Amino acid sequence: MPRAEVGTPKYLANKMKSKGLQRLRWYCQVCEKQCRDENGFKCHAQSEAHLRQMLVVGENAGRHIADFSSQFQHDFVQLLSRRYNTKRVRANQVYQEFIQDKNHLHMNATRWVTLTEFAKHLGRSGIARVDETEKGWFIAWIDSSPKALAKQEASIKKDRATQNDEQRERTLITEQIERAKLEKEASGEGSASPPVEGGLKREEGAEKVVLSFSAKPAATSDATTIAAPTGLKLTAVKSGVNPLKTNPLKRPNVFKSAAPVKPDSPEGGNGNDRKRSAPMSAAERLIMEEQERKRRRMDRESVA
Repeated sequence: MPRAEVGTPKYLANKMKSKGLQRLRWYCQVCEKQCRDENGFKCHAQSEAHLRQMLVVGENAGRHIADFSSQFQHDFVQLLSRRYNTKRVRANQVYQEFIQDKNHLHMNATRWVTLTEFAKHLGRSGIARVDETEKGWFIAWIDSSPKALAKQEASIKKDRATQNDEQRERTLITEQIERAKLEKEASGEGSASPPVEGGLKREEGAEKVVLSFSAKPAATSDATTIAAPTGLKLTAVKSGVNPLKTNPLKRPNVFKSAAPVKPDSPEGGNGNDRKRSAPMSAAERLIMEEQERKRRRMDRESVA
């Protein structure tokens, strides 16, 4: 059945029915014809005009597919650069805007079967930055025009000029360290492992080491004090006493270490001596000596 002529009621009716997007699988890129359903596409594939066009394409199919692919890529990248520039955006969102035009070049005529393969191709070609996330594939156009490269180079020069001396020194030191590491790895010096420090190890069969904390017996008596070079008096440790429980820096009690004073007279002395059958303590002896000195001083003053 021949096509309706332009301007006829049949032509306008067909245009109204075909308003909006149709199924991609029912589109013939060779004839640039959109079918409404599977039956219409089947009838078109069997038509004489389609078969004649397929014979022309079949003579050099690779060239036609390459032309369709380059045209699709050019139109897609043009929309991406003009609409989003270098902004990161979902690939499917760009594709949905691309196919809103009914006269666009369909993907089923290119060498890419899915949009994912086309996005990977853009990343491998260096046309866009591509990354995959949970929400899908994202792309960002890379502006490689001479004007953009010159602007980027000028910006880098300006940043370098504004750096102070300290930052420049740090950058140079970092570069020197990296260069030294590379030279060391190249020369093979980095393969040598650093020496391992060995700890203290006791050989088997060696003599047992015994530590004794007991003090040597004193030469004179157990209560003899030992004079330290720092002026402190250290008491000798008694035998049979755990040396860990005794404090060698503890000062002795002068009142307990003083020897008891024996009475000068025997039992036939005065009443005070008879009452003091127990030995006099050091405190009492000091008190008596102090009283005796006071008495002598008073006697000398009275004589004078």
